[in-house]
Amino acid sequence: MKSAIVVGAGFGGLALAIRLQSAGIATTVLEARDRPGGRAYVWERDGFTFDAGPTVITDPDCLKELWALSGHRIEEDVDLVPVQPFYRLNWPDGVNFDYTNDDAVLRAEIAKLDPEDIKGYERFLDYSAGVFREGYEKLGHVPFLDFKSMLSAAPALAKYQAWRSVYSIVSSYIRNEKLREALSFHTLLVGGNPMTTSSIYALIHKLERDGGVWFAKGGTNRLVAGMVRHLERIGGTVRLNDPVTAIETRGDRVTGVTTKSGWQAQADAVASNADIVHSYKQLLADSRHARRVVPKLERKRFSPSLFVLHFGLRGTFPHIPHHMILFGPRYDGLLKDIYNNGVLAKDFSLYLHHPTATDPSMSPEGCSTFYVLAPVPHLGKLPVDWESVGAELERRILDELARRLDIPDIHERIVTSFRYTPTDFAHDLNAHQGSAFSLEPVLWQSAWFRVHNRDDAIPNMYFVGAGTHPGAGIPGVVGSAKATAGLMIDDLAKGWTSPAPGRF
Repeated sequence: MKSAIVVGAGFGGLALAIRLQSAGIATTVLEARDRPGGRAYVWERDGFTFDAGPTVITDPDCLKELWALSGHRIEEDVDLVPVQPFYRLNWPDGVNFDYTNDDAVLRAEIAKLDPEDIKGYERFLDYSAGVFREGYEKLGHVPFLDFKSMLSAAPALAKYQAWRSVYSIVSSYIRNEKLREALSFHTLLVGGNPMTTSSIYALIHKLERDGGVWFAKGGTNRLVAGMVRHLERIGGTVRLNDPVTAIETRGDRVTGVTTKSGWQAQADAVASNADIVHSYKQLLADSRHARRVVPKLERKRFSPSLFVLHFGLRGTFPHIPHHMILFGPRYDGLLKDIYNNGVLAKDFSLYLHHPTATDPSMSPEGCSTFYVLAPVPHLGKLPVDWESVGAELERRILDELARRLDIPDIHERIVTSFRYTPTDFAHDLNAHQGSAFSLEPVLWQSAWFRVHNRDDAIPNMYFVGAGTHPGAGIPGVVGSAKATAGLMIDDLAKGWTSPAPGRF
């Protein structure tokens, strides 16, 4: 029986392990932290359940497929419930926009802002459907291992003007500025600047419209727990609280791993769901090839980090939906400060997660669970002491929520709270520069230009997760697992072949 080791129990690593184990490959997942999940970690404090994120679940079919591979159903382990509206978008002048796939409601919301934009929205929807078909259905689960594969995708990329930004494409159909923001902000959920991220990412609108937005009852952590339970049911193994310190190599092959506790194991193949720079720089430190790759990786553009405040409040707030986007007074200018200038701006745009709107069990009775996040520059652009900076930023964010959400006594209502900063992303997740989403999803860092799902020089070393194709977000990393699993299963079945030379 062939064997594989997966480093990291994030969504990508668990999805990959389930696919490998379902194909009859004995698979062990190794996780550094005391709980699985990676970025989808969970804390339980004072009766409140706080998901670290991600909290927006889309394309549930890509998750259901993981159970179906072995004749099971996701409902055995996870209770997915729909969220409506998908998001409530709010601007400083008090305007709200409920974003949904209920067509009648959505058109009414558009008409509130500009009736003339309904026709433009229909044209944008046609565009989004086209890039969804080409960029997600056809290419989202296909590994780009050589430049020829990139050239084969070029006609579709050219047809949909992939060199343009999402915001630019939206603006060509929509004239109202608030609607432009409403239809372009989604790239921020995968670490991309709407002003520079390839227009291919407009597919997210179609993805949400068709598949909906969902929540795992009990929190995203229950989806992670369900994946672990299913993996173990079909014979896989998850080993927690023991960081991998080295992926061992001999010649041009990996042979296994060593962990901090001294535990060692050999395997026919190894895949890393860890941060890509950490994987090459620390875990593969003994590989001459890896040492050559590291400087190239470090020169790439990495997505911003996040400042996240988790807090539990006394009281319930039925007027606050599950997901909110609170836009600031600037859009392009704030994005430039975050992505280019490395400035911690006076203003901010916020994502607010209120899971007790859907599942009151995530807080004590009569209370509510929240987290609010603000995109901030990563540590490479803003190397500040977040221990000191964080307290002031927390106060300003809570003051803004008090005004925007009509909770004037928000400070007095707090039962428990804690912050998660770029420093925590770097420390807990080994995230390069504290980036929350790995490589920035610009066109020249997509597909073949991203880290390959299989290494070019070590043919039994594989990668999965946000740093590989297709990118961040739950559908992205689960899609990367499908692409990587296909390679691994095929390679293990037929014996190793030399991969074509490429960028990584």
